[in-house]
Amino acid sequence: MRIKLIAAGTRLPQWINAGYDEFAKRLSRDIELELVEIPISRSTASNAVTERAREARLMSQAIPKGAYLVALEVRGQALTSEGLADFLSKRARDGRDVCFLIGGPEGIAPAISQSAHFQLSLSALTLPHAMARVVLAEALYRANSLLSGHPYHRA
Repeated sequence: MRIKLIAAGTRLPQWINAGYDEFAKRLSRDIELELVEIPISRSTASNAVTERAREARLMSQAIPKGAYLVALEVRGQALTSEGLADFLSKRARDGRDVCFLIGGPEGIAPAISQSAHFQLSLSALTLPHAMARVVLAEALYRANSLLSGHPYHRA
């Protein structure tokens, strides 16, 4: 299964990159995780809408044809680790690539979020966009470990 993570932000702290890389490399050969970073610019109240529209255009261009789109949204549906494992299992049976979308500081443009097949909440808390990619990578690794019978997950 191929998973593409399209995330806003390119110049992130080293610890964010290290955390993401650690969990991405742990994924089994059954899951190929690709990160596509969308550059963000300093937004102000006056250009926030324009900046989100630019991010949306760049995200749209990076989405593979036929992919199952998952927008990360605070108000999305929360899944347990077992629920995410079941979600990944269903997508693998469908034979579709999965594309997770993480917006920038202003969030994902409504047009992109509404076009997604599923809106996922990683937490009821608002997470910084950079932190969300680390949390998602760990959650994917945990879900994959459940599917493969690896003892990482201790419920």
